[in-house]
Amino acid sequence: MKKLVIIINGNGGVGKDTLCDFAGSVFRVRNISAITPIKEIASAHGWKGEKDAKARKLLADLKAAFISYNDLPFLYIKEQYHLFLEDKEEEVMFIHIREAEEIDKVKQYVKIPCITLLVTRSQKKNQCWGNPSDDNVALYQYDYRYNNDKPLKDAKRDFPLFLQSIFETETAMSKVK
Repeated sequence: MKKLVIIINGNGGVGKDTLCDFAGSVFRVRNISAITPIKEIASAHGWKGEKDAKARKLLADLKAAFISYNDLPFLYIKEQYHLFLEDKEEEVMFIHIREAEEIDKVKQYVKIPCITLLVTRSQKKNQCWGNPSDDNVALYQYDYRYNNDKPLKDAKRDFPLFLQSIFETETAMSKVK
């Protein structure tokens, strides 16, 4: 079975999760985030799911601390990746990662076709969140970019087509290597 890992990134509010949901109309999808285990820890100690600058900084700082301490986000991603490989039906795994070093770590670990995708939206440019994880998203050299400026109904049709093209190209190229 053909499988593809997509490391997805983009500033807050550009519609990454919505696009991942749209991909589910064409592919069987696993959608995870490196921040998930950090959110669980933060939730247990008072974070209520806010997405403002203060909360984003808290999560970014906690993530950095756990990366330094025991690489918890990467351990979580590895576990999810192996579950994805074992699953006989899932075709695409989205991994949400912000930091360039963490993106590179995952790209080196993954042994099947793996690409990076930046999602942008014109009205969301130049917002400062006050932490390097969110503020440096656009500095990485991504394999693909998707501008999510279309109306929702158009993006619902367009994004899966965009992904189908990538999926076919990347999985075909992996057979050549």
